[in-house]
Amino acid sequence: MVGVVSLVIAAIVGLSVPADTATGLKSAVCRILHPLSGAEACSSGDYAGDKGDGGGGDGGGGGGPDDPFVPNGDPFEPARCLLSQDQTKATVVIQVVFIKISSSETVKLQQWSDGTVTLERVNETSGGVTASISAGIPGLKDWGGSAKLSGTFLAGSGNGGQWLFNGHKSDDPQADLEANLKDAQQFAAYLKANDGCKFQAGYNPGAAMGACTQDAASKKPDLDPELAPDVDITKTSIEASGNASFGGKFKGNGKGGKDSGKSDGPKDLGKISGEVLNGTMTEDVVVMRSHNGPNAGKITFIYTFTVKGSAGAGGVATGEKMQQVSVTYDAAAYDQEEKDGAPHRPEKLLITTSQEAGDGTGLKIEGGANAGPVTIDVGGGGGSTKSQIHTESAELILDNDADSTTVEDWLRGKGNPAKNPLPSPSDAAEVPDSDASDLERLLHDKGKLSRLDYNANTDWWNASLGIGFGLSAGQISLGFKIFGIEMTHESKNQTITGNPTYATGPKNGGARPWVEWKNCTKTKPIPT
Repeated sequence: MVGVVSLVIAAIVGLSVPADTATGLKSAVCRILHPLSGAEACSSGDYAGDKGDGGGGDGGGGGGPDDPFVPNGDPFEPARCLLSQDQTKATVVIQVVFIKISSSETVKLQQWSDGTVTLERVNETSGGVTASISAGIPGLKDWGGSAKLSGTFLAGSGNGGQWLFNGHKSDDPQADLEANLKDAQQFAAYLKANDGCKFQAGYNPGAAMGACTQDAASKKPDLDPELAPDVDITKTSIEASGNASFGGKFKGNGKGGKDSGKSDGPKDLGKISGEVLNGTMTEDVVVMRSHNGPNAGKITFIYTFTVKGSAGAGGVATGEKMQQVSVTYDAAAYDQEEKDGAPHRPEKLLITTSQEAGDGTGLKIEGGANAGPVTIDVGGGGGSTKSQIHTESAELILDNDADSTTVEDWLRGKGNPAKNPLPSPSDAAEVPDSDASDLERLLHDKGKLSRLDYNANTDWWNASLGIGFGLSAGQISLGFKIFGIEMTHESKNQTITGNPTYATGPKNGGARPWVEWKNCTKTKPIPT
């Protein structure tokens, strides 16, 4: 566990994760999850839900076999892009000795360049183990300086839904976006009010809920969607995280006094410390079943691998690298193929990568008091960061058996493998090498390739309370929490910036030049 945490933090401090490093981290976590199956299961993809080893969100691409037109006369131009996203995540973590239980709710409000808006909400619960080790800092013994490394491993699952707001359709996508956003915000207020009614009913079952539910219903827009989401979402996740903190201890004069004429030496009274490094590696598999909208009757598997973290106290530098694969099937056909044990036939593949780097102000500290071996710790902090996000996407519409088989073979590790475990969307615009894989050639010949940049603002706060027990042996002190509770709230807004581009079809020599993405620039995001 300490080795994995150290790798996570080391990768994060550089704000860049090479592909081989990411693969190594993923392999290390897999071996922790499956100590009996060993390397074979980790390399074959038999973990984290092999039935969903494809996956990926609709990050930057758009369009599909049912698009009503070829945009701007170029079949290689994606039909839409993500203009902005508002995301809030509230997390409560309870720790009992070495066991951690986490519960979180994530809400996303997304604006798209075709005038549509999506609202997504996912609740997730996870559980796992945590451990820490601390040591005194040589040279600061009198001051009581100490350093601590902590690690946590969690596995969880969740569910939720996505609502599509596209009721306003005209020749003006900007006006449609404004109207659809208003409906989405009104529906979000309704969901929040309705949740409040459920909470009241939970702690006071005898209360009259009529007035509460009536008030909630008044906030609901006078149009579909109803309570049922357009897309059902289920999610499984794996997370490994670690942090390093430094601080000092407060010491008293000991128990000695006038009567005894002697002292037992300095007494450890408490501590204060600040977090200076933290890193998190997550692996998510999301399954989305669409009931309404342009993807009705489809099932999409989303596989996401993320490494992120921050460094510094007071001024915080942050970094994140994300790799995501999305594969879409006809839901009825997929279910039947699963039942019959037959090969699957994907209809769409989307590969998305992103890198984020930024800085800002923030501080997370912890203070504690000792009562013998028992400690009481209170912590908290908050901050704000500004960052830049670069996103690249490669989308393939699989409208024939040969292309569908090529993608499915790649997902299952069959056929001619790609040199890079995850082909880069940007590299797909270059002329393929002579030894390029079948998938790399397919991405170059038919993929809708796009590049986007965003500015992001993130605000967060954290509060915690813990009761612990510790033992010391020389410079090393071992401790664990008997009980702890921690709350974190994060709000993040990202808005498109710069010049969105996409790659046209192959020209003379085979290269695909990058040009203005007009379907993305025709609509401006609306501040929320």
